Amino acid sequence: MSLLFNDFISWEKHCAETGEQLYQPVLAYEIEQKGRTEAFIWQNLARAYVVMKEAVQTGLTDDMRSRSGMVNNSGKKVANAPVTVLSGEFQMLVARALSAKEVNSCMGRVVAAPTAGASGILPSTLTTLQDLHQLPDQKIHESLLVAAGIALIIEQNASLAGAVGGCQAETGSAAAMASGAIVYCLGGDVEQVFTAVAITIQCMLGLVCDPVAGLVEVPCIVRNASAAAIAFSSAQMALAGVNAVIPVDQCVAALGEVGESMERRYKETAEGGLANTPKAREIEKLVLVQDVDILPDEPEEP
Repeated sequence: MSLLFNDFISWEKHCAETGEQLYQPVLAYEIEQKGRTEAFIWQNLARAYVVMKEAVQTGLTDDMRSRSGMVNNSGKKVANAPVTVLSGEFQMLVARALSAKEVNSCMGRVVAAPTAGASGILPSTLTTLQDLHQLPDQKIHESLLVAAGIALIIEQNASLAGAVGGCQAETGSAAAMASGAIVYCLGGDVEQVFTAVAITIQCMLGLVCDPVAGLVEVPCIVRNASAAAIAFSSAQMALAGVNAVIPVDQCVAALGEVGESMERRYKETAEGGLANTPKAREIEKLVLVQDVDILPDEPEEP
């Protein structure tokens, strides 16, 4: 029977006992639990990564403006900024996260990893990591399985949805998936991979979901960029031997506890936080007016 991904400690124990790499139990899970062939899984992982790369490229080259007016080519602006405060690689990481998420907000094709609202995080981190270290696609595909295993455990013990656990559950989970994937790709051991996940959750804990006008645009897009940065920094800390102190399973439990106690208005309802500011309410009214279809007057009765 395949590993069911109830917690990280069981995943770590399984790999220690079998000598398997972290991605292998996830592959076995997909084969047994979902009834898929190994060839099918690898083919679809490859396709998913192609879509991720295409989303990044589309956002950096096409016109990314949404109907609401809140999305306006942020990725290209950061990529081409004349004044920089970041290294070239870090600047590109941020630009790619913005770009891929803008593609989602402009109704383009993305990979929900784990959700469409967090669709800029894994694409930006993995493409940037691959460029930095010249990693083969196969290693990236394996890391996507590792990321999927991380998501399975978070989903079981907390949530992946902003409507259930706030943005900490959505961009937070994606960042945790990304940080674990990064450490795996760079040869980190199981403990380091899970430390990266734990540190990331600690950094993202408590983040509310407060989309302006109910659209997954503001602040969602910029949060994808900051989450990608947190994923990179958490991976660096884990690889350097920084101790997360709180075990990863307990971090996930804290994520679930905070999500449950969070007020409803902070869970994708557009009733609190940034969505309840005066400017946001102005935007909301404009968006609602734009979305109303003006019907022609009905002819009067003779």
